[in-house]
Amino acid sequence: MGIKEIASSARKASLVLAAVPAESKNSALSAIAEALRSKTGAIIAANQRDLARAEKENLAKPLLKRLKFDQAKIDDVCAGIDSLIKLADPVGQTLSATELDKGLELYKVTCPIGVIGVIFESRPDALVQISTLCLKSGNAVLLKGGSEAAETNHVLAETIHDAAVSAGLPAGWLGLLETRADVSEMLKLEDDIDLIIPRGSNEFVRHIMHNTTIPVLGHADGVCHVYIDRAADIDMAVAITLDSKCQYPAVCNAAEKLLVHEQIAPALLPRIKTALEAKGVEIRGCEKTRQYIDVKPAAQDDWKAEYLDYIIAIRVVGSLDEAIEHINTYGSGHTDSIVTSDRSAAVAFMDRVDSADVFWNASTRFADGFRFGLGAEVGISTNKIHARGPVGLEGLLIYKWRLVGSGHIVADYAAGSKRFTHRKLNKDWHG
Repeated sequence: MGIKEIASSARKASLVLAAVPAESKNSALSAIAEALRSKTGAIIAANQRDLARAEKENLAKPLLKRLKFDQAKIDDVCAGIDSLIKLADPVGQTLSATELDKGLELYKVTCPIGVIGVIFESRPDALVQISTLCLKSGNAVLLKGGSEAAETNHVLAETIHDAAVSAGLPAGWLGLLETRADVSEMLKLEDDIDLIIPRGSNEFVRHIMHNTTIPVLGHADGVCHVYIDRAADIDMAVAITLDSKCQYPAVCNAAEKLLVHEQIAPALLPRIKTALEAKGVEIRGCEKTRQYIDVKPAAQDDWKAEYLDYIIAIRVVGSLDEAIEHINTYGSGHTDSIVTSDRSAAVAFMDRVDSADVFWNASTRFADGFRFGLGAEVGISTNKIHARGPVGLEGLLIYKWRLVGSGHIVADYAAGSKRFTHRKLNKDWHG
């Protein structure tokens, strides 16, 4: 089946899926989790073949780590599905209700976007998260994963699609794209696809945006910062820095830069150096940083780099203002955290740092749809319209206006024989 046919099938399925009741969607999600558990052997075998091929092709170690899909990862994605089932159905929620006139009521009600095309990296778990989020939110989905995960993605997509169809969902609600040529064709299908979500580098996201008329929800680089304020607790600062950088360095919400106030630098930096190097982290520092600790010099390019590896660049700053200016200049608008006991400094940081996620005394690694309670995520958006930050169920919805009258016509209001009341109602839409 060609890409056009796959997209057309998804469009047809989306029109049915939009009206599927919550109970049916949850039953399908349960069937998917059960199918993934029952096919663990086949899934892991496919992933082993992908890993063996990737190692022969000298895939970078951070990407190899993302590619691995073992029993623990299967358990994790199934736990995510179980959590998703427990969430309320996001479709059909009343956002507002207004009486325009007696007997004429207007409702703003959530609904699915339609067909969503997602291009993602070498993480097979992303395929499970994305497809199940789309199902729960009533959307059909077209998926294109990294070629290095081709066999794993094929088994996962087939398992998920077939389990949901067996549970009563429309065939074609999930389609798998397998080549770069497929992506090029997908970008031309504005009649069938409503939204594209690319996950990757800024360059990749820009390429997608510049080569399609379909709306794009961009996920830019994850150049995330931890700023250690002068009023920080040093033990807390070390722990948050280590978690932000080392808990899982190959993901977009891992910290890539550490900013340190000059007043705390003498006490903090030697401890940070010892702790990071014990984890195998390579440190690159500005000139002031290197006055306190012996590390490699940081180049100008380091301040914008997304390493996705055990590397971090440290800069000593003279003030909170300087830290904020640095982040807004070199950051990617993803996730940035301040460590401080000074509430006013924290509030200023969170107000003025222009990022989707701004944290106080917490690791950047919390920037995640599952950890936010959103039911996993299709990606992190650095956009400023529609959805921002971890894009979970709410980011996969739009709304429609439902007007209920009893023979009302505009001519009466134009002539002045009737007047609008525009009275807010405290009631929900019930079909």
